[in-house]
Amino acid sequence: MNIRERIEKNEELYLCEFAAKSSQTRGRLKPEEKDDIRTDYMRDRDRIIHSKSFRRLKHKTQVFFSPLGDHYRTRMTHTLEVSQVARTIAVALELNETLTEAISLAHDLGHTPFGHAGEAVLNKKTHGKFKHWFQSLRVVDILEKDGKGLNLTYEVRDGILKHSKGRGNILLDKKNSAITLEGQIVRIADIIAYVNHDIDDAQRAKIIDKIPQKLSSVLGDTHSKRITKMVKSVIKQTKESNYQQILMENDILECLNELRDFLFENVYMSDVIQSEISKSSKIISDLFEYFMENIDLIIQYGSTKEESVADYISGMTDRYAMDLYYKIFIPKSWVIT
Repeated sequence: MNIRERIEKNEELYLCEFAAKSSQTRGRLKPEEKDDIRTDYMRDRDRIIHSKSFRRLKHKTQVFFSPLGDHYRTRMTHTLEVSQVARTIAVALELNETLTEAISLAHDLGHTPFGHAGEAVLNKKTHGKFKHWFQSLRVVDILEKDGKGLNLTYEVRDGILKHSKGRGNILLDKKNSAITLEGQIVRIADIIAYVNHDIDDAQRAKIIDKIPQKLSSVLGDTHSKRITKMVKSVIKQTKESNYQQILMENDILECLNELRDFLFENVYMSDVIQSEISKSSKIISDLFEYFMENIDLIIQYGSTKEESVADYISGMTDRYAMDLYYKIFIPKSWVIT
């Protein structure tokens, strides 16, 4: 028995009956020989961490574009916070921590520069065909490794595809949820992470002072207390449902919904953020039109010009997009040296 087989045997012994066991994966798009040391989900996690698209997350926006402070979140730190929350829940529920981690680390690989502002522009330019969760799957299936993709397992790919919610339902019905409980954990860990860290960043930027008293009285008055409350609620309610799906107590879920609405109204739609969105949207829009007219300048992996240009632009970091915009559109005579 090799190391991988011993790990798989331990999963059978120590994970709960509802966990996604590594030995029972539905497999990859292209079959591969098993590794002697790592399970399939361990290999997926490692491939994601070593990918170029993962490294680029450190220079992609979460909410605040190119902030001057060192402590604002980026897409990378958001991803790590999602992973931490998700893994805590998975371990408490005796589910597969490695699968949960792999989905968490890959869930936002397809995000554009300038966050959801960039996504909105590309969606419009591609006539409604660009969504960051589809793009994240496209990154791991096709775009990484010069068009070869990462060839991840079905369970990780499914979790990536079903993580996003926008202002939609935080919890999906079982029919539309990820096929694994681990994938469902990532969906709720994503919103637990971003709602709480966006409050922290908005307070740092002095856009808001505090959250409504009725919410802090239920969820807690600090970042740590709120996350702890939400995480414990997920664990408790999921166990009480006998693992039918990943759930949260109704009163905590209602507060989480209200907290998300509060952020949309007071932070994401604030004059400060909207001003930045206007500028970044122009950058993405102009770059898109430029490469549509100069398609030979980029490698094309898409079935249409629009898809190929969206692939190229969505892979950019904020910094690269701004530098490229200046290089293409700002006359050299305007640049102060």
